[in-house]
Amino acid sequence: MSLVLSDVKRLAILARLELTDDQAAATLPKLNGIFGLVEQMKAVDTRGIEPLNHPIAAFQPDLALRLRDDAVTEPDRRDDYQQAAPATQDGLYLVPKVIE
Repeated sequence: MSLVLSDVKRLAILARLELTDDQAAATLPKLNGIFGLVEQMKAVDTRGIEPLNHPIAAFQPDLALRLRDDAVTEPDRRDDYQQAAPATQDGLYLVPKVIE
């Protein structure tokens, strides 16, 4: 896929960007380079390749990210925090009604 100058100007209008003709002309080869890279990536056969949870896992599998155990590490201090509140009920903060 290759863009032409009119495509860049149309994209600028859709993105609500103000580009001069010089800026649009300078942007054209950059955008075409990006589309060229995408085409190269699409051409790579990736069948049978497992996705990685982190790119470094491809080179150093022992550095793969691990999830920590889901364990409670802090005490429940809700009652302490709610003592300063003017009104609470069933563990919730009560506030004045603002919508009638």
